[in-house]
Amino acid sequence: DAPFIANPGQPKTVERFDLSFEGVGFCYEEEGFEMKDLTFSVPEQTVTALVGSSGSGKTTLTNLLLRFWEPQAGNIRIGEVDIREMDYDYLLSKISVVMQNVILFSDTIANNIKVGDRNATQAEIEEAARRAMIHDFIVGLPDGYETKIGENGLGLSGGQKQRLSIARAFLKDAPILLLDEITSNIDPVNEYKIQQAMSALIRNRTVLVIAHHLQTIRNAHQIIVMDKGRLIESGT
Repeated sequence: DAPFIANPGQPKTVERFDLSFEGVGFCYEEEGFEMKDLTFSVPEQTVTALVGSSGSGKTTLTNLLLRFWEPQAGNIRIGEVDIREMDYDYLLSKISVVMQNVILFSDTIANNIKVGDRNATQAEIEEAARRAMIHDFIVGLPDGYETKIGENGLGLSGGQKQRLSIARAFLKDAPILLLDEITSNIDPVNEYKIQQAMSALIRNRTVLVIAHHLQTIRNAHQIIVMDKGRLIESGT
């Protein structure tokens, strides 16, 4: 469920979109996980790759940035503003999310892409799909963009689902991008198209990517290595 978050009385907005994690602490006592004094920054319009084994805290970090959970210590800032000082809808409007487990609805493909921008025109939806390298697949379907898909993308491959998620992100056009690379086995054609779409999507955005592919790690401006909730190494 979405968290209940009380908005500040005088919410702040931001002028720039670098990210700062300052002494961030968080723990799940029942799982014995503790994130302690995590400090690093992501300069505006650069790519930072988060690397680490399962359970190292990579997803926890993205959930804290989205305010699904609150840090128990420290601050997370966009620009110079603590994210707790922003209106929650405003915060989410500045962040696009492309995750492995894409949430798709039992609805038309057009409406699933439109999650990125409820006011988008059909032309804008199609342009986003082209940039996500999924337009040709969609127009090849019997009902094109009006084709209905099942809950959670029933009938679509993992690669097709992620490209729909990328199309949403293009449509939203937020300055910050949270990205979790797909790890499931996908065919080379889908993988190539995803990589092409991703390369275009990250351009001129502040990107935090949970990286699984060596190519992504090599192309990042900064690499953060995590283990058991701690930053154990960073470099460029």
